[in-house]
Amino acid sequence: MNDRQSATEQRFSSFSEFYPFYLEQHSNIVCRRLHVVGTSLSILTLIYLLVSQLWAFLPLALVVGYAFAWVGHFFFEHNRPATFTHPLYSLMGDFVMLRDVFLGRIKI
Repeated sequence: MNDRQSATEQRFSSFSEFYPFYLEQHSNIVCRRLHVVGTSLSILTLIYLLVSQLWAFLPLALVVGYAFAWVGHFFFEHNRPATFTHPLYSLMGDFVMLRDVFLGRIKI
């Protein structure tokens, strides 16, 4: 197991402590792009399902987002998604990274 994977087992006391690790786990530009696409589609799916009141399909919003993200990790980043060990911080990281991309702080 390499250093990047073993770091996944770290404990973080706050999101601000976790986010630099999160960004390190998304250093590959294709992985970041897939996260942006997946998170954006997940948000759009969620909005559509809420407006249409198709409650049974709400899990689809998660599937859409994670499908893109996990392809990025397994095939381009070659690491284990932080979602497996830090699910809440990882989800927060997805949205913060998306915001940072839209604000031009992170390049894709």
